[in-house]
Amino acid sequence: MSTGVAVPDWIKRLVDDERKRDAVRVQEEESAARKADLVRLNGRRLIEELRATVTRDVEAFRGEFAGDPTRNTVLEATEPEGGFVVRKPASPAVSLTVAPHPEAAAIGCHYRFTLTNRLPPREDRVELVFAGDGGETLQMKMKHPGTGQVFASADALSEFLLVPVFTGRPR
Repeated sequence: MSTGVAVPDWIKRLVDDERKRDAVRVQEEESAARKADLVRLNGRRLIEELRATVTRDVEAFRGEFAGDPTRNTVLEATEPEGGFVVRKPASPAVSLTVAPHPEAAAIGCHYRFTLTNRLPPREDRVELVFAGDGGETLQMKMKHPGTGQVFASADALSEFLLVPVFTGRPR
């Protein structure tokens, strides 16, 4: 003999809502796991592509201004995980430090503009995160209030990062 208890409608609704929340949570966890796998498999390659593209673009810019010390730009590798620094030492001096953080699926970008009027340097920071497109493609996305700009290629990201260095002007 079983004793059946009538379940009130409000409990049925609450149970349905909780099951829907559980399903969404499981889907989010699966999505995060897929993204982590993509970053593990492709993140290093994206960072290497970015560094190669920035290297190419710095060399092309220097080539256009050969012999002009005010536009000389220097690129230095800084860490084994693909980080680098781009410097324009002449006034207005600018440096850009790009520091990958693979464990966080992010890249920190730090600009330092040395002003000519004896004011303290201006510093700007941008964080880029790896973003999946829902499939097997990994892209860079700017994590910044008010924008979620996605860079479809290393060329687009290189342009975004290098314009302030080459011009000496913050965005």
